[in-house]
Amino acid sequence: MKTIKFLITGVILASLVLSCGGEKKKETPEQKIKLGTKKEEKKVDDNVANLVIAGNDAMQFDKKELRVKAGQKVKLTLRHTGKMDINVMGHNIVILKQGVDLTAFGNKAATARDNGYIPTDAEGDIVAMTKLIGGGQTTSVEFDAPAAGTYDFLCSFPGHYALMKGKFIVE
Repeated sequence: MKTIKFLITGVILASLVLSCGGEKKKETPEQKIKLGTKKEEKKVDDNVANLVIAGNDAMQFDKKELRVKAGQKVKLTLRHTGKMDINVMGHNIVILKQGVDLTAFGNKAATARDNGYIPTDAEGDIVAMTKLIGGGQTTSVEFDAPAAGTYDFLCSFPGHYALMKGKFIVE
């Protein structure tokens, strides 16, 4: 138990130190064209919402809000941009149904190690979820967006939900 407390304290301290970094450089239009990120170059299916979110070793998602249309097909991709192992800094995304208490879910998930930190009795609480991944890995999940409304999302790895959470907004 002391080891877990020490590990969590170390992770929190490391995230504070790492989050004090400098400014991010913005890409020029020429760089965007080279990288193929210009919208005109992408073939996009308007019926599918392709969402990409990244988590890092500082226990942070790069987005706090994801938006889709009700009933729309959704492809949600999670990228772990860090380097730490899945057992130390694993990340996933769990979108909770409306009315599910994020804190209670996160606390319950912390004890579900054998099930990828998803409580075994939580099937009725989840809209969609990705599998747990470690540094450098990517995973995706496809699902139909639920009814219009605002849904919470989180990383269910122990202690991460305090920082790694956001809103999944269905319009």
